[in-house]
Amino acid sequence: MSQISLDNVTFRVASVDDAQALLDIYAYYVNETAITFEYNVPRVEEFQGRIRHTLQRFPYIVAELNGKIVGYAYTEYFKPRSAYDWAVETTIYLQHDLQKMGLGKKLYSLIEEISRAQHIINLNACIGYPIEEDAYLTKNSVQFHEYLGYRLVGEFVKCGYKFNTWYNMIWMEKFINDHPDHPETVIPFLELPDDVFCELGIAR
Repeated sequence: MSQISLDNVTFRVASVDDAQALLDIYAYYVNETAITFEYNVPRVEEFQGRIRHTLQRFPYIVAELNGKIVGYAYTEYFKPRSAYDWAVETTIYLQHDLQKMGLGKKLYSLIEEISRAQHIINLNACIGYPIEEDAYLTKNSVQFHEYLGYRLVGEFVKCGYKFNTWYNMIWMEKFINDHPDHPETVIPFLELPDDVFCELGIAR
């Protein structure tokens, strides 16, 4: 696809009805890459359940170009125990021919601002990491997160096996709020005030 202008991209909250369109994007990463360690493309019903579960507490945002979904990002529990309430794991997928056009940065910036409004503090990214770059996995995701201010926390060696290859996995993190002695209660995404969505240009 030719270069796109972000001025033509709109953003809104995902719904379960988007599951097939999101799967159309995600399937490429399952079948052609080791960016996700998932082996099989989920069924639509399963993906609907994932969307529904995420939206109970966290943002799930889709990007649309000319009425077509071209990317999505969301956060989810880093760990489900209460002490981890202020930490989330981030995820982003773009239509594979739309990388390095600014869309990923824009989606992540929206996720950051939403998370900040929720009183989230730590953003964590779990990233497949090649021992040697190959046709299925490069270091682009790590470089993308570094560019956005994430730092390396730790690396797990040969913990993922896909396409007859062992891959490492790394965790990266970014702090978007201070760590006070008494953090404010996290606000569920859909309970944020309307002005947050308006300010960020996200349709509900």
